[in-house]
Formats: sequence, C-alpha cells, structure tokens
Amino acid sequence: FRSRFVPEDYFGNAVITWPIVVKLKELSGHNNKGLGRVAAEVNKVVAGLTDEKLKGAVESWIENPTMPTLRGLVVGGMALSSSPRFDVYGNDFGWGKPVAVRSGSGNKFDGKLTVYPGVENGSVDVEICLSPETAARLESDTEFMAALE
Repeated sequence: FRSRFVPEDYFGNAVITWPIVVKLKELSGHNNKGLGRVAAEVNKVVAGLTDEKLKGAVESWIENPTMPTLRGLVVGGMALSSSPRFDVYGNDFGWGKPVAVRSGSGNKFDGKLTVYPGVENGSVDVEICLSPETAARLESDTEFMAALE
C-alpha cells in the first residue's frame, strides 16, 4: 500500500492483509453472483484503504507487532495476493521476455491464489495452489467440472 500513503515520499515496502467474507450461498444457487461478487468485494476493500486507515493499521502494528503468515490468515477459505503494479513480464534478465511467471515456493498453502497482469495486454494470469485432497474433491464435482468446459 506504499502508493496510497500521503505524502508519497514513503520509502520501503508495505503489505497489509484485509479480510473479505463472502458466504458460499451468495456465490451459488438462484442468486448466483459468482466471482463477480468476490471481485466487487475486493474492489470495495481496496478502494476503502485510505491514508488514514492504513496509517491506523501501521500504528496498531507498532503497538502490537506481529509477523503473521499467509497460512495463518486463511482457514477454510482462500487468499489472494499480488498487485497489478508488478510488471512481471517486463523483467529481462538477459534471456529475453518471460513466457510464463510463477510466484515460487514461498507461502504456498491450500487455497492460495496469486494474480498477475498477463503476458498479453489486458490479460490476467492466475496461479492457484490446492492440496491434492482439495484438487481431488474438485475433480469429482461434476457441476464444477462442467463449468470448466
């Protein structure tokens, strides 16, 4: 959230977690709003992260410092990470433009999603980390598999 601080002369990196709760029944059934509902909630939270709110979170952390892990933040849910500001395909280490980007092995757990701007303008790359048990449950869910076709 470095770019949201006022004044903009903040130096360093800053990451904050903010929970978004969406009930399963709000995503399925006859009132299905699907992933658009989740995206709207993410957008609402991000838009609401004002300078005042972020500084309050930093001050709270100074009073009670903790080092949470992403795994500890998600129980029976999903976690979304990354930023549209990460120009992951703009990096050239002498081998040419990347053809694919992955987030590596750090902070991987069941339900972790990493989202990057895609290689093509306007596209999005999504990396999903699922345990073998969760993947097997999805594969055996006929409704889920039909939605992928």
